Amino acid sequence: MAEHQPTYTREFKQEAVRLLHESGKKQAQIARELGISESSLWRWRTQDEEHGVQAFPGSGHQRPEEAELRHLKHELEVAQQERDILKKAIAIFSRPRL
Repeated sequence: MAEHQPTYTREFKQEAVRLLHESGKKQAQIARELGISESSLWRWRTQDEEHGVQAFPGSGHQRPEEAELRHLKHELEVAQQERDILKKAIAIFSRPRL
């Protein structure tokens, strides 16, 4: 049976990163004290540094860049489908008629 991964709130992650920056303790020690893996704390720190206030959007929420990328990928998929349909139509209408 698969292990259940704990879910942490945005506030918990922000507080963990704040502790990392302000406490002067090592990352491994803070992770142990909070009961989380060191890799999780490292990942949260990286996300906080890269995205600032938009870090940790939560389940089902996307940062504006991710939402735009998802929308653009959908538009590209639709355009490719339309192109494929037009190619097939051209092939059908280009056949010599007997």
